[in-house]
Amino acid sequence: MAIVKPFICTRPNPKVVDRVAALPYDVYNRREAKEEVIKEPLSFLRVDRPETAFPDEVDIYDQRVYKKAKEILDEMQEDGTFLTEDKEYFFIYELIMNGRSQTGLVACASIDDYLNNVIKKHENTREEKEIDRINHVDICDAQTGPIFLAYRSKEVINDVINQVKKEEPIYSFTAVDGIQHKVWRIWKEDPIHKIQNEFATIESIYIADGHHRAASAVKVGLKRRKENPGFTGREEFNYFLSVLFPHDQLMIMPYNRVVKDLNGLGKDEFLQRVREYFEIEEKASNSYEPEEKAVFGMYFDGRWYRLSAKDRIKDSLDPVKSLDVSILQDYLLKPILGIEDPRTDNRIDFIGGIRGLKELEKRVSEDMTVAFSMYPTSITELFDVSDADKLMPPKSTWFEPKLRSGLFIHKLS
Repeated sequence: MAIVKPFICTRPNPKVVDRVAALPYDVYNRREAKEEVIKEPLSFLRVDRPETAFPDEVDIYDQRVYKKAKEILDEMQEDGTFLTEDKEYFFIYELIMNGRSQTGLVACASIDDYLNNVIKKHENTREEKEIDRINHVDICDAQTGPIFLAYRSKEVINDVINQVKKEEPIYSFTAVDGIQHKVWRIWKEDPIHKIQNEFATIESIYIADGHHRAASAVKVGLKRRKENPGFTGREEFNYFLSVLFPHDQLMIMPYNRVVKDLNGLGKDEFLQRVREYFEIEEKASNSYEPEEKAVFGMYFDGRWYRLSAKDRIKDSLDPVKSLDVSILQDYLLKPILGIEDPRTDNRIDFIGGIRGLKELEKRVSEDMTVAFSMYPTSITELFDVSDADKLMPPKSTWFEPKLRSGLFIHKLS
């Protein structure tokens, strides 16, 4: 069923690993990425966001930008910033945030599993973002940011990983944001074979985060197959870099919403319209975070409200329509506030739960009119949507902590 394989890893020298490891490329805008690289010259953002080496007038999609990424990556290998293993290994990657740990397997997944829907998706991808990463992977001849995958927890895999974690880690550091990162290498053949055999019994793996990177890695693999008609299927371009986590260790945070205006409605008329679909309870000035599904916080006119969806709109059996993000969109954002397409409407913005409710209050005081705090989508809901071959609405999940880029590099040739 699911194929995972060890790989020859290029990884940072332990002496500088804490300086190299960087948050994913899409966490930053251009200005922020450039500031990070100035602050930390060894940051892997130099490779992931190579436009930071150019003046702002140079297009981030210019071919010179991707060639610069390859040049920087080669330099970091030549000067000893990166080391390359002499054999194929699996790795174990543990992240600890606020005392809470999640541990994943670093491996290569199969592009055929992606194409055959063993690896399942829940988001659409945008062509321009795909093309960017296709160029980056193809020109660098390497995958530099792992795809975040999830699977239903398996005792045998957990046991193997827990046994290896008793050994000394090859990396152990705390990043500037307080997240601890630990890495172990699985170098013995027996645990490697056990893990591979156990994954072969798993019917489905799920993309938790990294849909664009996954789609791009697959398209580069297909491009290379076309360029090499005698390919055997064992070449590295047939696989993509991943970290696979058991579902019961993952934490999904809410993805909150803020809206610019009331779509021409007055305060009383707006609240009256909301009451058609939701029970409203005023929470005065105390911040309110929903404690269960189909319940929402609303910050408006200096007050917090608890919105509880009425029974007639929250009992859908459809895995997408039953999501809280769908309920809010279908019964409030669209019919009342006029947000037809949240992907393209500039009247709505999305704020990751990691930033807290104070950020919602701040945005309403600055440039928005109303904010909504969400109950987080569960990993089971993500699996249900993916198993039904459906797609989640945009900005449905916010995973924390974020995997670091630059810790593991998978070369394609």
